[in-house]
Amino acid sequence: MSVVEERDAESASYETAARQYREMDLLRFSTAGSVDDGKSTLIGRLLYDTKSIFADQLEAIEGASRRRGEEGINLALLTDGLRAEREQNITIDVAYRYFATPRRKFIIADTPGHVQYTRNMVTGASTAELAIVLVDARKGVLTQSRRHGFISSLLRIPHVVVAVNKMDLVDYRQDVYDAIVAEYTDFAEKLGIHDLTFIPMSALNGDNVVSRSERLDWYKGSTLLHHLESVNVGADRNLVDFRFPVQYVVRPHQDFRGFAGRVASGTVSPGEEVVVLPSGVVTQVRSVEAFEGPLPQAVEGDSVVVTLADEVDVSRGDMIVRRNNLPTVGSRLDAMICWMGEQPLDPSTPYVIQHTTRSSRAFVSRVVYRIDVDTLHREEAAQLALNDIGRVEVTTSVPLFFDAYQGNRATGSFILVDPYTNVTVAAGMIRGPVQTAEELFPAPPEAQAAAVSPDVVWEGWNVSREEREARNGHGAAVLWFTGLSGAGKTTIAREVERRLFEQGVQTMLLDGDTLRHGLNGDLGFSPADRAENIRRVGEVARLFFAQGAVVLCTFVSPYREDRARVRALIPDGRFLELFIDAPLEELKRRDPKGLYARADKGEVANLTGVSAPYEAPESPEMVLHTDQASVDQAVEEILVRLRAEGILR
Repeated sequence: MSVVEERDAESASYETAARQYREMDLLRFSTAGSVDDGKSTLIGRLLYDTKSIFADQLEAIEGASRRRGEEGINLALLTDGLRAEREQNITIDVAYRYFATPRRKFIIADTPGHVQYTRNMVTGASTAELAIVLVDARKGVLTQSRRHGFISSLLRIPHVVVAVNKMDLVDYRQDVYDAIVAEYTDFAEKLGIHDLTFIPMSALNGDNVVSRSERLDWYKGSTLLHHLESVNVGADRNLVDFRFPVQYVVRPHQDFRGFAGRVASGTVSPGEEVVVLPSGVVTQVRSVEAFEGPLPQAVEGDSVVVTLADEVDVSRGDMIVRRNNLPTVGSRLDAMICWMGEQPLDPSTPYVIQHTTRSSRAFVSRVVYRIDVDTLHREEAAQLALNDIGRVEVTTSVPLFFDAYQGNRATGSFILVDPYTNVTVAAGMIRGPVQTAEELFPAPPEAQAAAVSPDVVWEGWNVSREEREARNGHGAAVLWFTGLSGAGKTTIAREVERRLFEQGVQTMLLDGDTLRHGLNGDLGFSPADRAENIRRVGEVARLFFAQGAVVLCTFVSPYREDRARVRALIPDGRFLELFIDAPLEELKRRDPKGLYARADKGEVANLTGVSAPYEAPESPEMVLHTDQASVDQAVEEILVRLRAEGILR
């Protein structure tokens, strides 16, 4: 064989090995436990015994061990990279290490054990498919051991290994191991962990880490490495629910427009029908592009560029999904969070929520309860402090596209960021949308209208609306003006009322600010108070409607459900929803009450459209764009519509 042939053969052999390496399964796992349980030593042992340490690394660790006066090699130094960690013999930061065996590739996250760094453990374990919780055989199951088990279950890590370490210090006694297994099994039954494995070992001496130990001959299970190589992780991927958060719009020239991102879950192929959120536009996938070229299919975890068959307005933060498999679209989240901020949670702070590629302002509108990790009992709490875990309700200023974390970790997770320091203060797992019993089991409209105090009997109207309409010479109606602050609701409504009054029409103008000075003066701006505000207004509007008047209601009324409830009080054809719309930039420029400027300074909480959500009408009777039409033009359009509806004769 010539030199050239030998070189070509070596190159082909290298390419084959590289391809086989790329195609190997990858397992991400984390290690956690109490301080000095031996996490770093265990990882060092795995790297050392699988010959995954470079010669210069080994020499450096040997030298460091000699300088510390230690006999042999301190394997923990392979992962304890910070000077503070080496000085204190503890793990502080999350250390990532990579190694491979002939059967599988691995990414290890060595997370801190001290309670002070629990937030780091959440960060390291957030992408793990398997968690190793170390327990010191001498100390047994500690608070941190329970905490890490609970966090593993909270993060829906499908496989958990409890490594009972330092068996050499208890003379490899089976009764010690059995007692720990019994105690932790009893605790884990409350967590819903489906795959829980126990392995006795000594990371320092290498017992049952890579090779079986004769000193633990009473244990008949697999070694840690064998378990890591054989555990099934492919079944845990979500290949059903296609979710593609758009990260970037690729436009290298006028003839190409693609949308870059990572397939969060599911699969996608050219020709499939998809929907773009939030616009709801239906189109088809024209192609799926990768660095290597067009792909017949992209699956969960692939970073690709998707092109669409139609010209659709898509930008960063939008999501492409299948038409018949949609995520939840909403602004109110029911979630579990781990609080990571040094300062306690502040319900008045407009945090920034980062969910997939979409960001928004968000308020923690309610702390439902805090969890005692030792007992798993729920405790009442008004706020959460560092390392607390609790259930909360989060309200966002724009709708998010999400799934429950239990079914989709990618679209079911989020972080909260302090807007003033840019520090990540919480990691959250979405349980679902906020739903009340009334929302889950709504009463029929007639039952809702009849919901009154006991022993109260309805008395019919003495003079009917029809009689009043005949005398007035016009029909009764409710005109509901909705839109953000500064859009022009009140300005237009006042001019409409003036024109109607001059024509002899009986009118009543109900304005949000006016009613909050009296009837609704006891209400704030929480979602519950906003709903009650609109409920009261709806009842007042119904009274004036029954009196035969044209009632003009000018309220931001941000929630579709609240507006729909008022609509249900009025007969069909007599309730007109008018969406008064203008771009947010234009509203901030107008800012007649100075609210937007104050909100940007953090002086106004829960300002709709900025720090609180607004759900635009889906099918309003009229849409008026006040950045394009004058007040007079808008008024004239409304009067024309009233005549067309037969309300004005």
